[in-house]
Amino acid sequence: MKTKPVLSLADVKAILSAAEQHAGKNKWAVTISVVDDGGHLLGMLRLDGAAPISAHIAPAKAHTAALGQRESKGYEDAINQGRTAFLSVPAIQGMLEGGVPIVVDGQVVGAVGVSGVKSSEDVEIARAGIAALQA
Repeated sequence: MKTKPVLSLADVKAILSAAEQHAGKNKWAVTISVVDDGGHLLGMLRLDGAAPISAHIAPAKAHTAALGQRESKGYEDAINQGRTAFLSVPAIQGMLEGGVPIVVDGQVVGAVGVSGVKSSEDVEIARAGIAALQA
């Protein structure tokens, strides 16, 4: 039987804290979410001033990145390049840039999704959160 790492509560708190610090440093009002490898929500922060819709979008982006085991931007790019059939993929709604998988020892253990600023900035915040695991 194979074993793999899983995110602990301490890991989730570290990711959220680091991502929040990065967003705060840039004065970005966002929602940050962390999910496990099955896309189940483990933690979320909606920062002051973040749009209410971002509380739906951020977990959806994380869910997509976790289940797809790749950044959610790949789905957005495929759709924008004409592969609209991706819109029919079951159980995935957040096919927008801003979901980043968390990879530990070569295995996806979860993902971070961010919503509220430019998509590239959402990704920057997500990566800053994930970097806390290597610190």
